[in-house]
Amino acid sequence: MQYDPIKKSLGKVFNQAPFLRIFFYKLLDLLLLRSWHIRKEIRKWSKKVASDIRVLDAGSGFGQYVYYLSSKNKGWHITGVDVKEEQVKDCNEFFSRIKRQDRVQFQYGDLTKLSVEGGYDLVVSVDVMEHIEDDEGVLKNLYQTMNPGGMIIISTPSDQGGSDAHHHEAEHDDGVTGFIDEHVRDGYNLQEIIQKLKKAGFKDVDARYSYGWPGKISWKLSMKYPIVMLNATKVFFILLPFYYLITFPFSFVLNIMDVRGNHKKGTGLIVKAFK
Repeated sequence: MQYDPIKKSLGKVFNQAPFLRIFFYKLLDLLLLRSWHIRKEIRKWSKKVASDIRVLDAGSGFGQYVYYLSSKNKGWHITGVDVKEEQVKDCNEFFSRIKRQDRVQFQYGDLTKLSVEGGYDLVVSVDVMEHIEDDEGVLKNLYQTMNPGGMIIISTPSDQGGSDAHHHEAEHDDGVTGFIDEHVRDGYNLQEIIQKLKKAGFKDVDARYSYGWPGKISWKLSMKYPIVMLNATKVFFILLPFYYLITFPFSFVLNIMDVRGNHKKGTGLIVKAFK
C-alpha cells in the first residue's frame, strides 16, 4: 500500500491549470487534519506580528502551506526549501503563474546542510522531521536561520502509531508493510522532541498531541481508506467524490473535535518553540 504514487497521480490531474491546483490545495486543507492544526497555530501567531515578516517552509513539497501563508498576508515574504528539484521548479512556475513570485520563492536545499539566507520570523516544518536521520543537525540549522523571538511550528508523527509509519520497508508483525514506508523513525516521544529542540537552542517549547481518538477516526475515513481503495483499483477515482460526499461530514466534525481537544495521547505531535 503506497501513498506517494497516488499523490503524484492526483498532482498531475490538478496541475493542469492554476485554478485546479488552488482547488486541490483547498481540498487538502479540508481533508488533512495536520493542516487544520498548523493553520490554527499560524492564525494565532499572525495576530501578534508585523506584516513585513519573512517565513521559511522547511520541506515545502507541493507548496500547500506556502500557498496558505502567501494568502494569509500579502506583506509576508516566503521561502520554500525542498530537497526535490522537480518540486522546486514546479512550485516556482506555479507561483509565477498566479503572480506571487515577487514575495514567494522556492529553492533547492538539503536541511541537513542548510545554507539559505537567515532572518526568518517563522519557520514551518510539516511532516518533514520523521524523514531525516540527522534531525538534531536540522533543528540547529533552522535555529540559526531565525530572528530572535522567531517561532518554529513542527507537525510530525508521535511514537504512538504515527501514520501507520514504519522504518523504510520494515513490516508489522502480521507481515503488512507500513502505510508510509519512507520514514526513518516511527515517530517522536513527546519529551524526546522537546529535549532535542532545547538542545538546539530553542526556548518556550510547547508540544502537544494531535490525532487523538477523533483525529484517528477522521484520518482513516478521509485518507487511509481512500488510498487503500485507490491502490486496489484506479476505478475508485471515479467513485471518490461520492465517497467523500458521504464520509466528509463525519470527518469535518471529528477534525473540529481534534483541533479543539486536549489529548492525553495521539499519533501526531504539534510542536511550537521560540528563539
